[in-house]
Amino acid sequence: MLEGLKKGLYQTFILDDNYQYFIKGIQTTLIVTVFALILGVILGVIIAIIRSAHDQQPERKKNIFLRLANLICQIYLTVIRGTPMMVQLLIMWFVVWASARATDGNMIRCAILAFGINSGAYVAEIIRSGIMSIDKGQMEAGRSVGLTYATTMRCVIIPQAFKNVLPALGNELITLLKETSVVTVIGLRDLTKGALIIQSKTYQAFVPFFAIAAMYLVMVLGLSWLMGKLERRMRQSDLR
Repeated sequence: MLEGLKKGLYQTFILDDNYQYFIKGIQTTLIVTVFALILGVILGVIIAIIRSAHDQQPERKKNIFLRLANLICQIYLTVIRGTPMMVQLLIMWFVVWASARATDGNMIRCAILAFGINSGAYVAEIIRSGIMSIDKGQMEAGRSVGLTYATTMRCVIIPQAFKNVLPALGNELITLLKETSVVTVIGLRDLTKGALIIQSKTYQAFVPFFAIAAMYLVMVLGLSWLMGKLERRMRQSDLR
């Protein structure tokens, strides 16, 4: 058994410089995760502001534009949260990007867009819950000193909402990191695809797949540590 493990390690990492598949795979995974999260947060904040503004206004005072924007947001949330991530990625690549060449750059951009749109739906509900948890008096106080609705949201409400929902956003980041493994279905060479290539070359499944499991675990633990440190720093700033 020990000899078999040594052989598996040699074939997985040393033979033909197979370790490079893991290095390039980690880079691709992190690129897709980081940029998809940025896109998701931007979309999520915009949608959360629209929906919270719609919910907080009296029914009689809601204008037609706010109603229409809220309806579009609700449709977006329903469709994205009601369909599998893999199906969305397949539609994005084989339908939306059907005319694009199958290059790593195009596949990375497609994956970022697909995962960003998907993440935005979940981030929107997280941020909205944070906005709704802020006392209404905060908005009234901001408006009473002459701030516009947008300025009050940007300078008063959103910063407090982010503090309240930071743990949930951290969980979304971890989930997004792990979900990027499905990009293998469009041929993008991420960490999981690298292990599959090595397995097809060496006919060894044990070491490659346990290796990427360990790599994903290390990345998740690292992100959890960073999020925990950020939460502690924010709590300390609140006590000052």
